[in-house]
Amino acid sequence: MLSVTPIPAFRDNYIWMLRQDTSDDVCVVDPGDAAPVIETLEREGLKLGSVMITHHHPDHVGGLPELIARYAPRVIGPHNPAIEGIDERVGAGDEVRVMGRLFEVMEVPGHTLDHIAFFTAGIPPLLFCGDTLFSAGCGRLFEGTPEQMHASLTRLAALPEDTLVFAAHEYTLANLAFARAADPDNPDIDAAEQECRRARELERPTLPSHIGRERRINPFLRCDEPGVRRAAAARGDSDDALATFATLRAWKDSF
Repeated sequence: MLSVTPIPAFRDNYIWMLRQDTSDDVCVVDPGDAAPVIETLEREGLKLGSVMITHHHPDHVGGLPELIARYAPRVIGPHNPAIEGIDERVGAGDEVRVMGRLFEVMEVPGHTLDHIAFFTAGIPPLLFCGDTLFSAGCGRLFEGTPEQMHASLTRLAALPEDTLVFAAHEYTLANLAFARAADPDNPDIDAAEQECRRARELERPTLPSHIGRERRINPFLRCDEPGVRRAAAARGDSDDALATFATLRAWKDSF
């Protein structure tokens, strides 16, 4: 059986660790810092067999050199030569087998131009989406356009509703505060906020979320909803879903 556990890093990153209960080999996703990964592996007697990378930002790749030098793992990541150490460069439609599961690679530009996500069907389906989709939010547009990010999120939102969403940051409560402003008539947001506050009070992650939940609480996936369109109209253009998304993203940047 495949388990996924978070390794906290920096102030709010999660490095996700995948492990089969029949093996000591593990995979980690987006190791921005080697130290917490090494500490976890040494404490639990595990071996790093593979690494999956979603994009080039330092808080997602900064630990790679030390981990490669120490464990020589297989490294899978996007077609970006700026990321050193990748053995298998992958893009849209490629498939890779990791920890006994077949992962489909999805190109999801917007936050960065090289951003990819890893999706595996099964029970349950799993999505490792880096900084593209957060619970109740999405990543800033550092390199891409609103059109690119909206298209990327639309593809992710079309995944099965029970898909577990393993985002890379603990941003949920801050995102829910914005979601309340952007989707003020949505009772699911209040319920999600109460649940997430309880989790954080117990020092537990608010992740993973799942796609069905994100369709209900994430304003960036709800740009066709009348309440979201009305809230966006007070801030800018809301003529269609794309315009609403662009307005929401600009609003969130200064929220």
